[in-house]
Amino acid sequence: MKHTAITISLCLLFMGCQSGKTQYYEKHLVFPEGATIEQKVDMASRLTPSQQQLEWQKLELTAFLHFGINTFTNREWGDGKEDPKLFNPTQLDAEQWARTLKEAGFKMVILTAKHHDGFCLWPTETTRHSVASSPWKEGKGDVVKELKEACDKYGLKFGVYLSPWDRNAACYGDSPEYNKFFVKQLTELLTNYGEIHEVWFDGACGEGPNGKKQVYDWDTFYKTIQQLQPNAVMAIMGDDVRWVGNEKGFGRETEWSATALVPGIYNRADSINKALGLRNKSEDLGSRDLLARANELFWYPSEVDVSIRPGWFYHSTEDNQVKSLAHLVDIYFESVGYNSVLLLNIPPDTRGLIHENDVQRLRELGEYIDRTFATDYSQDGNRKIVGKEGDSFEITMTENVPINTLMLQENIAEGQRIEEFTVEASINGVWETIAEGTTVGYKRLVRFNDIVADKLRVTINRTRADFSILRTGLFYASHIIDENSQAQENLFTPKSCLVGDKNAAEAIDGNVSTAVHENGLVPVLIDLGEIKEIKGFCYTPVAEGNTEGTIFRYNLYHSNDGKSWQNIVRNAEFSNIKNNPIPQFVTLDKPLKAKYLKLEPIEEINGNKLTSIADFGVMIP
Repeated sequence: MKHTAITISLCLLFMGCQSGKTQYYEKHLVFPEGATIEQKVDMASRLTPSQQQLEWQKLELTAFLHFGINTFTNREWGDGKEDPKLFNPTQLDAEQWARTLKEAGFKMVILTAKHHDGFCLWPTETTRHSVASSPWKEGKGDVVKELKEACDKYGLKFGVYLSPWDRNAACYGDSPEYNKFFVKQLTELLTNYGEIHEVWFDGACGEGPNGKKQVYDWDTFYKTIQQLQPNAVMAIMGDDVRWVGNEKGFGRETEWSATALVPGIYNRADSINKALGLRNKSEDLGSRDLLARANELFWYPSEVDVSIRPGWFYHSTEDNQVKSLAHLVDIYFESVGYNSVLLLNIPPDTRGLIHENDVQRLRELGEYIDRTFATDYSQDGNRKIVGKEGDSFEITMTENVPINTLMLQENIAEGQRIEEFTVEASINGVWETIAEGTTVGYKRLVRFNDIVADKLRVTINRTRADFSILRTGLFYASHIIDENSQAQENLFTPKSCLVGDKNAAEAIDGNVSTAVHENGLVPVLIDLGEIKEIKGFCYTPVAEGNTEGTIFRYNLYHSNDGKSWQNIVRNAEFSNIKNNPIPQFVTLDKPLKAKYLKLEPIEEINGNKLTSIADFGVMIP
């Protein structure tokens, strides 16, 4: 009887397609029990975005502004004990932020209204740990209001980042009380500043003063957003927008918006994702092999976040480490051009301005993108192209000029369907294969060597259903010489290094591609060879490959004889090192003289008893 019921339900499900009426599934679908892989693929082809998700995807280029108390303490993560009087951006100009971003081609700005330190950039009624307790504008300022007004003036959409993790709130860890506290903050932001277009939550979570780990009420948070800002998308810890899985700025070459990854706000997320072997960083989020094992699919598009500098908050030592134009262009092509939205962080400085070096690079990036896509060398690029698996279509050139970029855009309002394609060029009447690709989605930018061709031919080798392409385009992206001569801290190379009781020459060879891995949380002992004045150190984690053993929390000691040790730093952390494994520059409160340093790991990024290090340098005056 059960099998008969399943057969009937499947027949009813697919009768809609047979009768000429296509059934679409907005944002989420559940596969019927007993569905075959062919039936699952067909259903997956008809999963579509909500209107909010579709409008969000069209933004393409959005900006993150990390700004707050960390800007003035020179840290990435605060501990919530900062004095609000430190916050004093005497030249804050939100219009300069909005104008700079608008001119560079950005469509939306997201502000860190509250980071993990709990300091609020608006005069909230929930805590005194805010701009109301700062000397800026005599405690009467409101960064959120000023930026929202500037965004409205320059035609930019506006979003807010509100950290659920709050290291200042006394009620954090008392889950019911803190959730009420957080909803009040969220309600203020979503009520007092007009339309909000994106609400950005990360999943950071810690223990409160009571020693208990906070349990977030995501369901209530989500309902609050739906009630107060129904047109806003909820990003990262939400079911509208997905984190790509890294903070390097590069998306997957095969990027499915129709994915089996269950959004983290659902109670079933951990168990189902674990059973499927899925996480945000997984390379495969939507293949046929995955569909065969999945019970449901989500329209859950990718947002690629990266900072224009090594860190997320402003640090004066990074003024000459702004990413090069060539690097940013690669990021653009491998995020926006890989079916994602790019969220580029530009941190305002202690004056309250976007630094001149960042402004210049943004201007260069905007001009490059405008120049590249100003001229489409294809005929009828806006014609709609439909076809079946194996079909080809040709794109004719309008001029006899070099090209090196193909744009393809699927009609994602009807689903994401293309799985594989091949690009050929007719050069002097001879067809040559110049590129191959997998997914297309909202936008795919295919780069190839400079060619002069009569026309291009695109063959859709595999598709989940009849494909529908809204736009094609042929462009020339000029080549950039990467003159990325970034100034670095004056680092002294130690004489020797021990990790545990083993000699670790690889940790001080200046080569980050070599690394040391040891079992246990073992100390890193540095011998400078002689007593030297030290102003800080740089710990470089393993960024690629085996990142296990990366140090998160640590103690630091110094000695002149290697026997008697004095503590310099206790229970410190390399903030955000798990997601952004860049060199960690730590400046001491005041310089000291020592012959030996000892870095003592307390906690590894995943809680494992392992220690690893790619490089260690000592900062000297």
